[in-house]
Amino acid sequence: AWSLNLNILHISILTTIITVAGTFGDLFESKLKRMADVKDSGSFMPGHGGFLDRFDSLLFAVPAVWLYVYFFLK
Repeated sequence: AWSLNLNILHISILTTIITVAGTFGDLFESKLKRMADVKDSGSFMPGHGGFLDRFDSLLFAVPAVWLYVYFFLK
């Protein structure tokens, strides 16, 4: 918070947004894989579920954080 010059309220809200949106991103990507009947989304990183599994939380978290920053941290 200090390095970004933000108060504790904004940091708490951003933390909540990242946690909730990241979880939804993970669940959404898992649902897509189940619907496609695919266990791994690739073989680039064996044992990790594929490349998309490393970034599935970012699919929802990044846009959600961007919207918060754009509308509330001008």
